Formats: sequence, structure tokens, C-alpha cells
Amino acid sequence: MTRRKRTDLFRRRPLFPFLRKPAGQLAVVLLVALIVYLIAVSGVGNNKLASEVNVDEAFLMYQDGAYVLDVSWPAEWDEYHIPAATLIPLDQLYNRLGEVPRDRDILIVSRSSVSSQQARDLLLSAGLNVTSMSGSLNEWYIKGYPIEGAPPQ
Repeated sequence: MTRRKRTDLFRRRPLFPFLRKPAGQLAVVLLVALIVYLIAVSGVGNNKLASEVNVDEAFLMYQDGAYVLDVSWPAEWDEYHIPAATLIPLDQLYNRLGEVPRDRDILIVSRSSVSSQQARDLLLSAGLNVTSMSGSLNEWYIKGYPIEGAPPQ
């Protein structure tokens, strides 16, 4: 049996030996990049607005001067819409992102709350402060909030 030198017994081993190899270093860099990407996509820290509000909260945002973006179809817009709202149909929104202000809170509305959610997600991924109304414009009308045009009876 050979005796080890005392210095061999107390030699410090590296805490993360895999970091000595380029493949291990690359794995750490990729992991950090993935974490940064997931944080950026989720919008953590970027959003001061709730992602979705009910009709009453949407009306308060409207009164406070939020930019109201209606993503309804043009025929639906012609029937009735919120005063001072801007129409950009959902199917055109991606190509018209430059028309949406970056310096204001944005409220997305539509005849369909699903369309509002899709538009919200698109604008969130573009880094805007945006929220969608969980109810439809029909609910807005039923609650007696202001509209332009005449909804069908």
C-alpha cells in the first residue's frame, strides 16, 4: 500500500469540473441565454398593466385616456364602436404595428374577447404596455358605456 503525500489528500477539487471543458462552458452559456430569452418573452418586469381587465375596469382605463385599439372587423366597427377608439383589424395588426403608440397604455377591445387576447399577446411580444378587455363590445354596450353608431336591436 502506497502512502499519499499529505498535500494530495487536501488538494482542492474544482467545484464544477465540467466547466474546464469547452462543451461544459458552452452548455452554461446556452442555459443562461435560454433563461434570459424566457424572461424577455414572458415580459417579467416590462409590464405595468394587467394582461386582462373586465369591462368596468376597461371603462376606467378609457376614462383615464388609454389608447383604445379596436381589432374588430370593419363591418362590425361600422355598426358601433367606442368613441375615440382606433380601428386596426386583427388580421392587419402585425403589418401595422408602427401605428400603435409606444408611449401610452393600450386597451385592446373587440366584438370577440378571443380576438382581443390574440392582439394583446402580439403587442406584448412587441414590448408594448397593453391589456385586453375580457368582455366583448356587446357587454360594453349592455352596461351603458358610450358608443358611436347604433347596435342592432
